[in-house]
Amino acid sequence: MAWKKEKTEEQLEAEKQRDIDKELSKSNSKGKDTAKTHGEILRNQIIDALETYDKSYQSLFTSSLTAGLEIGFSYLMLCSLYFFLIGKVDDSSIIRIVSLVYPLGFILVVLGQSILFTEQTALLTLPVLNKKRTVGSMLKVWGVVIAGNLVGGYVIAGILLWLGPHLGIFTQEVVVTIAEHVLHAETHVIFVSAIVAGWLMGLLSWLLASSRDTISRIVMIFIITAVMSFTGLHHSIIGSVEIFSGMLSSPDISAWDYISFQSTALLGNAFGGAIFVALLKYRAFVFNIISKN
Repeated sequence: MAWKKEKTEEQLEAEKQRDIDKELSKSNSKGKDTAKTHGEILRNQIIDALETYDKSYQSLFTSSLTAGLEIGFSYLMLCSLYFFLIGKVDDSSIIRIVSLVYPLGFILVVLGQSILFTEQTALLTLPVLNKKRTVGSMLKVWGVVIAGNLVGGYVIAGILLWLGPHLGIFTQEVVVTIAEHVLHAETHVIFVSAIVAGWLMGLLSWLLASSRDTISRIVMIFIITAVMSFTGLHHSIIGSVEIFSGMLSSPDISAWDYISFQSTALLGNAFGGAIFVALLKYRAFVFNIISKN
């Protein structure tokens, strides 16, 4: 009897999944000029995520490495503008003003379709929720993407640390100041801050899927990432470049400071994107189907 009951539950679960997939397949907006429906965005996100899962690890790593390099252009502009404003603007205001150039690297990454961990976190969680991929396969892809992003960040950090002083566009003092600003919060604060940043990046991915033109996409990327910078929310990938550069420039920033920050920010970003975007958006769609039935 227990075996029959378990089998019946499995059948009900399979029927529920078929209903979800059926609703996703017929979710369409009414026209090209109308907003995409919740189901249409969700379907497109799952399709995009499955394409990422189907890529080879070499392809994933290369694309992720490219994203890590490209995000460095945000760091280049942060340091350059910070150095330019020293003595011209009050020190407490400079860190807020530089948020205007923070989005550059994100625009390059997203429009160039490189793979950035924080933008992909919620996206890659959706096929797991939709039972098209396993948690294990998701963690493997996350690992490859994170590795590529971090290695790319290390490379661009090394290049910019040499180039900046030689071009006279920023100094090591600026590099250290930015790193210390990122590190000034306590670990639990960084974790919660990273959750919110991951939440915003997951929402960015969702909003980009709803957009039909390039200008709108650029505006959304700018708004979301500028808000992150202005408020000081912790992003694990550009934060890695900032702290790694500071570690190479100052004996006061240790390898443990980097490791502690990086592990905390990665966990927070992953949690924020997977739970507050992927899970909630997916469950909202499922509850809507259940209510219809």
